[in-house]
Amino acid sequence: MRDLARTTAHRAAGWLPSVLIALIALACGASAHAQQAPSEAEVQAYGPLHAAALRGDLPTLAATIAGRAALDARDGHGRTALHVATFASQRDAIKLLAAAGADLGALENDRYDAVTIAAVADDEETLALLLSLGASAKLTTSRYDGTALIAAAHLGHDGVVRQLIAAGAPLDHVNNLHWTAVIEAVVLGDGGPRHQACLRVLVDAGADLALTDREGRSALQLARSRGLKEMVRILEAAAKR
Repeated sequence: MRDLARTTAHRAAGWLPSVLIALIALACGASAHAQQAPSEAEVQAYGPLHAAALRGDLPTLAATIAGRAALDARDGHGRTALHVATFASQRDAIKLLAAAGADLGALENDRYDAVTIAAVADDEETLALLLSLGASAKLTTSRYDGTALIAAAHLGHDGVVRQLIAAGAPLDHVNNLHWTAVIEAVVLGDGGPRHQACLRVLVDAGADLALTDREGRSALQLARSRGLKEMVRILEAAAKR
């Protein structure tokens, strides 16, 4: 349903009045949360590695690793122990798994990596840890062929956006909806302070504001159509530089 809502918003932007575009965009605000945390049933079925990662049980996790457990073994949704630890913000478990050689760029079944999971959760501390351990901010992730940066801009996670840009996230990646991080901040954001902050950070970092959506509309045109006055001001000021 969340995927359908997001696609509907994209299609609707081509023909609905701007007030309806805004309502649909707001309704789609949770679509980046399409990633799935482990369910109770999955947790009950976990073996020692995943269970210890989820709980942050370091002695059991260390013992399981020492017993030559497959570090990148998958649960029913393709999650590794690292994914599970990231969902649970178990940072010490993440450190232990990384030190043992866990794949920091592994993708689960919906193609989310640990960096994108932390970005969507607005978990700046876990994100900072992952990046410091060598996880990449540059991966193409999710069924939208997006990036962690696009997801964070969509959700208005401005601190996360700053971290990802500093880590070299691609500013102008275009996902399969033909949206960039800048465009998602405008089209799927609520126009409030945090989305404005995301837009400012992206603009200041040098994001290409001439890129357009599939209908050829720039971020400035889209902001005007939604009546996002502060975003319009930010984009107009950037255009004069």
